[in-house]
Amino acid sequence: MALAEVEGLAHRYADGLAAALNDVSLIVEPGEVVALLGPSGSGKSTLIRALAGLVPHFHGGRFSGSVRVAGLDTRTSRPADLAGTVATVFQDPEDQIVMTGVLGEVAFGLENLGVQPSELEARALTALEAVGAGDLAGRRADTLSGGELQRVCLASALAVAPRLLLLDEPTSQLDPEAADRFVALAADLARQRGTAVVLAEQRPARALANADRVVFLDRGRVVLDAQSAAARSWLRANRPAFAPREAVTLPAEHDQRGDGVVSALDRVSYAYGGGHLVLDGVSLDLRRGEVVALTGRNGAGKTTLARLAAGLLTPDSGASRLTGRAGYLPQDSGRYLVCERVDDEVGLGGHKSTRALRDLGLVGFEHRHPRDLSSGERERVTLAAVLAPDPDLLVLDEPTRGMDPERKEELAALVRAQARRRATLVVTHDLVFAGDVADREIALGTREEALV
Repeated sequence: MALAEVEGLAHRYADGLAAALNDVSLIVEPGEVVALLGPSGSGKSTLIRALAGLVPHFHGGRFSGSVRVAGLDTRTSRPADLAGTVATVFQDPEDQIVMTGVLGEVAFGLENLGVQPSELEARALTALEAVGAGDLAGRRADTLSGGELQRVCLASALAVAPRLLLLDEPTSQLDPEAADRFVALAADLARQRGTAVVLAEQRPARALANADRVVFLDRGRVVLDAQSAAARSWLRANRPAFAPREAVTLPAEHDQRGDGVVSALDRVSYAYGGGHLVLDGVSLDLRRGEVVALTGRNGAGKTTLARLAAGLLTPDSGASRLTGRAGYLPQDSGRYLVCERVDDEVGLGGHKSTRALRDLGLVGFEHRHPRDLSSGERERVTLAAVLAPDPDLLVLDEPTRGMDPERKEELAALVRAQARRRATLVVTHDLVFAGDVADREIALGTREEALV
């Protein structure tokens, strides 16, 4: 018997200009791993919300068709009725955390399901260990990196032993090794426990390697529903940007085409609040005309190093120098949207927005409210706002988060086309994107390792 059945599903958000989903039908069987692929704004997140019962009960809008999960019709059963049966890990882990401490966060869902207090800690610790985050149990949630938060959210979902696990861009902030473990763990759950997994991903290679089946959405419609092998052939022929590609190996030495150092860090160290030492004796030169990819494990200090390079932080020791103006695109940049129109957001500093909107494929979005856009579209708006002032140093912290492969190719081409105008630092876990965009790669290791 099918665990989830979607029949003729259509949904339009209350303020949406077009239907987010249109006549979507599919079945999810117990123990099945379904990779959900498609461009930004194609309806992947909406479909996941519908399977969780959040559409229509939480997000509102116009809903038609039906969704049944474990025999419950989501039109009459609310999300709370599905608790323990369905668990979801959303795109933005920062928005999913509700407790101060990590252990309390993972135990929170268990408490709501009435698990005996004597069992809470053991089950929460087991879930953290399963995702390789046992060492985070005693940490405060607000001290974790984005990738660490994603692992905590997955642990919270696993702890309740759901029958249907919904993953919406769950590896967007994870380093490659952690992301491989994350997706493999979800696939193992399907095989060992009979848990059904629906995985929406913008880095398709990892999803395809673990999925039994692929559903491809475009403009709210299902254009492909096929087993993994057949889906790979279809993708190569019809949507080649979504077909798996191997990452290239980048050099670590300086690009001699650079005209001069724009940002220099000399043996810098930094600790937040005088506590945990994040960076210790790290040096980095960023030169005009080159693009540098900064990679490394979650928690290695990549974002901290990027903020030091952009002049947003002052090192505790060592020296930093910035020549000219820096533009910084943070992780989860959608949090920083303040205007009610896309063109006003991009031109917020008095800069002309037309060119940046065109470069980021946002022509036609000018009058839209930024928060009505998909996650990937919001990322492009914030990037356009950073590019509009034409900075001397451009720092992009996980710029492909929520961005589909076709848009990634366009972003790489844009950064390369403008590379000679500035120094560019790209913090990323997306090694395929790094190979497309960068001249050299710096892999930041543990805090005990100095970067030369």
